[in-house]
Amino acid sequence: MATNRRVLLKSRPEGEPTHANFDVVEHPIPEPKDGEYLSRTIWMSLDPYMRGRMAETKGYAANVNLGDAMVGGTVGQVVKSKNSRFKEGDFVAEYSGWQSYAVSDGAMSMKLDPDAAPLSLALSVLGMPGMTAWWGLMQIGKPKAGETVVVSAASGAVGSVVGQLAKLHGCRAVGLAGGKDKCDYVVKELGFDACVDYRAAGANLFKELRAAAPKGIDVYFENVGGAVQAAVVPQLNDFARVPLCGLISQYNEMQMNPGPDWRLLLVKRATVTGFIVSDHFGQMADFWKEVPPAVKAGKIKYREDIVKGIENAPEAFMGLLKGRNFGKLLVQVAEDPTRK
Repeated sequence: MATNRRVLLKSRPEGEPTHANFDVVEHPIPEPKDGEYLSRTIWMSLDPYMRGRMAETKGYAANVNLGDAMVGGTVGQVVKSKNSRFKEGDFVAEYSGWQSYAVSDGAMSMKLDPDAAPLSLALSVLGMPGMTAWWGLMQIGKPKAGETVVVSAASGAVGSVVGQLAKLHGCRAVGLAGGKDKCDYVVKELGFDACVDYRAAGANLFKELRAAAPKGIDVYFENVGGAVQAAVVPQLNDFARVPLCGLISQYNEMQMNPGPDWRLLLVKRATVTGFIVSDHFGQMADFWKEVPPAVKAGKIKYREDIVKGIENAPEAFMGLLKGRNFGKLLVQVAEDPTRK
């Protein structure tokens, strides 16, 4: 008999998460009440922001309570419904978290058309990561043709879209990524003008970035922080814009590390704006006008890193925080009937 396999937050990490922080359990499959539906999870997203939800300190959104399932975006199929908007067999993008079955009232769910795009893209280039890239670059970065756009974590789900959008808007796109294989992908497959391997560069990171962006940096899309950020900030041009999306290098740190001299931001009159994409979902219609057509036309490419089995989510998530994934990290919880 089928059960609902769930991954719970057992304890809060001190530094890097470990397997001891998670608990994989099996519960009975829940029953939907009037106005609800039951879905079977097919795809589950793993994203860096989840590390913040594991903490005890207050963040921009509610943290996961001990003993609750980890949060996260999912794609599922409705298997039982008492909701007039959703019928059995419908595919839905939802926020069911780390579990194989979930009940929802559908308030935050969106129906998916499997003929329009692969279902998993609702968790990557056509979902929250794609929207994050588009909003941060276009609304904060405001790229102009001929400018230089630099993005860290360039081979990831967000960074890869940022660089491709920059190219579509006539900019020079420079990526920062960890490893030759990732940099080769960013340049040869995604069409960036250059990519700097920050791991191989080591102490020469500043010089290698200067060679890749000889006219300075007009837009820096920040996903990483730390040594990468320290190499970028002195090379910002006057009136540069910095969409501050993430700081993944610092998420496991127990204390604040010294960073670049932020006085340079004053001297350069740079604009640095932190943003949380969920604040801007009201502009989703504008995102849909630009990005999905570009994906369909092959002008924006994507890559998926798929882990099978919900029980493997903790290990995959720990690897994500160390940069082990290559592309959008997804957990395949069940077979996708639309994939051949």
